[in-house]
Amino acid sequence: MFSLDPWSFPKSLRPDPLKLEFDIEQRLDALLQLHIQVPDHAYTAPILGTTRSGHGVVIDSEGHILTIGYLVTEAQQIWCRKRDGSVVQADVLAYDQPTGFGILKSFSKLECGYIPIGKANDLRKHDKVYMLGHGGIHQCLKTSIAAVKPFAGSWEYLLEQALFIEPAHPEWSGSPLLNVKGELVGIGSLLTQELKQGQTQQSNMVVPIDLLVPILNNLIKQGHSGLPPRPWLGLYLEEHDEQLVVQHASPQGPAEEAGILPEDLLVSVAGQRVQDLANFYRHVWSIGQAGVEVPLQIARGAELMTINIRSINRSERLIKPTTH
Repeated sequence: MFSLDPWSFPKSLRPDPLKLEFDIEQRLDALLQLHIQVPDHAYTAPILGTTRSGHGVVIDSEGHILTIGYLVTEAQQIWCRKRDGSVVQADVLAYDQPTGFGILKSFSKLECGYIPIGKANDLRKHDKVYMLGHGGIHQCLKTSIAAVKPFAGSWEYLLEQALFIEPAHPEWSGSPLLNVKGELVGIGSLLTQELKQGQTQQSNMVVPIDLLVPILNNLIKQGHSGLPPRPWLGLYLEEHDEQLVVQHASPQGPAEEAGILPEDLLVSVAGQRVQDLANFYRHVWSIGQAGVEVPLQIARGAELMTINIRSINRSERLIKPTTH
């Protein structure tokens, strides 16, 4: 069930416990290895798989666990392995689509401490940070902030101020990012690649913890942020030569049902020309909340056409947490 590969970073890339301002062993106690099982019929199963693994981090004295949401969306069973080797099960309390955070609660007391929450907004380029791994100090990475900038994903996802770290951690999913005080400042989400000076440079995209703080109480108590749900179209787009090209549409999603086809070029949203993912999402979300009609102008071959898409709440397609 759990991978216990004893790999390690070179000593030069690992934090030196004697030079830290915090007790890294205490932080590692609060780090959990997650194993997630998702039913075959889940909407996200074809894309994300039915067996998923990553990290979760305990964030308070009540034992709430924070992870990256794509690991646990539509989860049927979740096992959490503690540092001492014991395993407990957990339920999903919430998966917040706009931020990408997932919140879990274990069936039994964890008694492993927690990592205090800090402020990602205080971070600047070149600041030293640490990404933890469930394999102990040997799988912890001493890294730094490479950039703080917007990140737009092809799955209708946008962070205005994402964190990027270099060097990258190879096991980033749900991994906690700590500042020099040992406070939690972000959760690992993706491995990204960028061409720099003719060479491919890898970095981790990290979701900043500041996005969680205003909605955490609602996520725990209600299972959602309390904010109006954004309109979801079910479109997967890619940027190409300052154009947005449809990769594909989600099966039986709003865009597919409206007649959007792969290779369609997206020209404008409600009369506003768009050439990149970030502005496309901003324009769509500014029209209204889930359920609003979104007019898109597309180019299909030599033909220009307007297609109106009736948006929905993305969560309607997902197996929902049963805790609330």
